[in-house]
Amino acid sequence: MNKLIFANLLHRPLRSVISIFAVAIEVVMMLTIIAVMIGQLTGQKRMNNGIGADLMVRPGNATFFNGVSGAPISAKLADVFAKMPHVAVAAPVITNFSISDGAEVLWGVDYASYSRLSPFQYLEGSAPQSPYDVIVDDIYAAGSGGHHVGDTIQILKHPFRISGIFVHGKGGRKLVPLKTMGELIGSEGRASVFYLKLDNASNTDAVIREIHQTPGLGDYQMMTMEQWYSLLTPDHIPALNIAMRVVVGIAVIIGFLVIFQAMYTAVLERTREIGILKSMGASRWTIVDVVLRETVVLSLIGVATGILLSLAIKSFLSHRFPSLYLDMNLTIIAQGAVIAFVGSVLGALYPAWMASRKDPIDALAYE
Repeated sequence: MNKLIFANLLHRPLRSVISIFAVAIEVVMMLTIIAVMIGQLTGQKRMNNGIGADLMVRPGNATFFNGVSGAPISAKLADVFAKMPHVAVAAPVITNFSISDGAEVLWGVDYASYSRLSPFQYLEGSAPQSPYDVIVDDIYAAGSGGHHVGDTIQILKHPFRISGIFVHGKGGRKLVPLKTMGELIGSEGRASVFYLKLDNASNTDAVIREIHQTPGLGDYQMMTMEQWYSLLTPDHIPALNIAMRVVVGIAVIIGFLVIFQAMYTAVLERTREIGILKSMGASRWTIVDVVLRETVVLSLIGVATGILLSLAIKSFLSHRFPSLYLDMNLTIIAQGAVIAFVGSVLGALYPAWMASRKDPIDALAYE
């Protein structure tokens, strides 16, 4: 029976190849698009894991996304926070979403306080020496043909000189002086968020109570970096979950329809073959088993091909666009493989059932 199955697949090589690549495309579509979506959240965690803060303070109506809430609070609050018990460093930061030079979140930081949260690790150069100096992380510097200290780049339509290249993990890809950023976006003396470093992380609750009890700060949001990381999941972003479900749904429909059509056509072409099998005593289940086994072989090859193509695409994109994070872990790969495989087998159920119901007399008389 297995020889018959492989003979059937080899008898129509073009159709078999098309079916395999349809399943492979289904897998690639799911894995790569979802990897990009989830990778943006994972990337946010990696970009912020070296800031060194214990606590984030934002306005009460701010979203937890960086760059989309403007700079509504006075940067002078840094002095208020710094004088509170157990607060060692208070660093004001502006995060601004910009599309002028490509979609990105630009960071304006007060270098004196921001570097005290956690020292910068410079690979080249040093901290800015003038208002229009910028430091960039190693990932940005490696992209777009490479950047070096002394190069000029455009930020918000203004030229900035790269004064240093640091190890990523400090929040933004490009860090410009807080005052300069405020002037460029019309938010002089303002901030989006304050990063606080405490004398001891165990004093977090005491600092939060102190801030809440300070007049005018009672409705401010406060969360630890760990709490902020926990929000960077698809469950906290409904639109992202919906988008992923749409991608998976479209991919499954594509795989289902291609396999359905391929096996339906195969059943029509093998009417006489089915009649011979039935006249030799083959049961309905045997006929269903033959069709489903062919589908399983096609699906397994297609899934394996899709995974290999997805990993190749991930490798290419990671090399071509170093700043683009793709989270393609084993869990995502396994889920995509199972979904594609099950969808393909479901697409073969009706053709298999149709083949099992053929009358052997009619099948043998088929021309």
